[in-house]
Amino acid sequence: MLLEEFNSVGRDDAIAVVKPALDITRWIDAIVDGRPYASADALSAAALEAAAPLTEAELDGALAHHPRIGAKVDGTSAEAAHSRREQPSVDDVTAAALAEGNRAYEERFDRVFLIRAAGRSAQDILALLQERLGSTDEQELAVVDQQLREIAALRLAAAIETEGASA
Repeated sequence: MLLEEFNSVGRDDAIAVVKPALDITRWIDAIVDGRPYASADALSAAALEAAAPLTEAELDGALAHHPRIGAKVDGTSAEAAHSRREQPSVDDVTAAALAEGNRAYEERFDRVFLIRAAGRSAQDILALLQERLGSTDEQELAVVDQQLREIAALRLAAAIETEGASA
């Protein structure tokens, strides 16, 4: 959908476009109700700032839609398709290290490890996973919030094309 069209479609249609990026009602409402956006950059900025900060319950609900990093992503949902595109391919050794890191993270924080994988190598992700295991609960909540917003902004940008972009 073009940005111009997103700015003018009905609320329900706009929600349908935004929801796969981040399924948090308060965030979706802020993005949809913030229309019209003058540019893709303005939309991305709104995605990063909307409904800030997210509550722990909102974060946990959103994480339910995210697979473990490095794990094979199954399913046909928009969220699964996004995850398949975003995660780098992983060799067996790195996959095993990520699986072990995921277990340690889940044991430590009682939630799935979340990171904006797009633009990062598997080794970068593994290093950040190991680093974040030393975070306090409060520090980690802030990082998860930021990572979730970055993922949402990227997914929203992929769904909303700018004029002149190929359909």
